[in-house]
Amino acid sequence: MFAEYIQAALERAEYEIMEDDEPEPYYGHVPELPGVWATGKTFEDCRKVLVSVIEGWIVLRLRLGDPIPPIGSKTITASPDPVGVV
Repeated sequence: MFAEYIQAALERAEYEIMEDDEPEPYYGHVPELPGVWATGKTFEDCRKVLVSVIEGWIVLRLRLGDPIPPIGSKTITASPDPVGVV
């Protein structure tokens, strides 16, 4: 479920190269996920950081009990009831 959601988010990500002589000129963000953005020295670096940011964003929203917006047909829902882990 998480991997499919992250992949869908990456497919919708938008990237650009900053014109300034920035140390990390590649910039990427996912328009459907507020506050999710990353930079990198290369496109691949930026994409790797973006995956990490998406993962952290999902975890934070789950911890706060905030809804996670769907990306296309991909959704993540959590039960309000605690689930035991063995």
